[in-house]
Amino acid sequence: MNELSLTGKTILVTGASSGIGRAAALMISKAGGTVIVTGRNPERLKAVFDLLETGNNPSSVPGNSSFVIRHSSFPADLTNEPDMDALISHLPALDGIVHCAGIVGPLPVKFIAQADIDRMFGINYCVPVNLTSKILRKKKLADGASILFMSTIATKNPYFGGALYSGSKAALEAYSKTLALEMVAKGIRSNCIMAGLVDTPMIENPSEKNMQEEALERYLKRYPLGIGRPEDVANAIVFFMSEASKWITGTSLIMGGE
Repeated sequence: MNELSLTGKTILVTGASSGIGRAAALMISKAGGTVIVTGRNPERLKAVFDLLETGNNPSSVPGNSSFVIRHSSFPADLTNEPDMDALISHLPALDGIVHCAGIVGPLPVKFIAQADIDRMFGINYCVPVNLTSKILRKKKLADGASILFMSTIATKNPYFGGALYSGSKAALEAYSKTLALEMVAKGIRSNCIMAGLVDTPMIENPSEKNMQEEALERYLKRYPLGIGRPEDVANAIVFFMSEASKWITGTSLIMGGE
């Protein structure tokens, strides 16, 4: 038995339209899992959906009714409660949730305002917490399922301007540990990945993503193994979604290449 296989598992991936979420969705489909992808950008989400491996894509076999669609796509802005509720109504029973939706935004502490706190924590903390709670209340998470949150090594290694981002992720780590404790009777696992700097659109276009070139250069010097690729993190995500991690819960895996 291949315990890293995700065959027979249905997994929701948020933030799947780009970066780590995109890589996770693709890798999960390669491992045999059924993927439900969600994100705010319908065009980019469709592009990811079209790349998911099925082995039985009906679009490639016109008129063949014996072929079924394995995956599904549901565009949604999860900061909007009606969108979140609509997504949950669409969901079948899940064997896993990968929370990849999130934002960064370096901001020195003296410039922090309430609106900045609300935005950062609203997306990075409130969205995954509310989504998880709603899915549990609707009983759409199977016993023995796996929940995974994306955190950051910045919760342990502070950086200039990272107070809000690191704070939101540290809160998520604390939530995940409590969730693991409360879900143990159902065999549901909850873990975090504390990722270092990953080569995503955030650093490819730093001026567009509020990351200054000077700050980026400082970060790059911290990684003797180089910065990560989305696929590096996606491999770990597959592990946490699989039966290979069935004895791991309430943990945070550091992936820093340093």
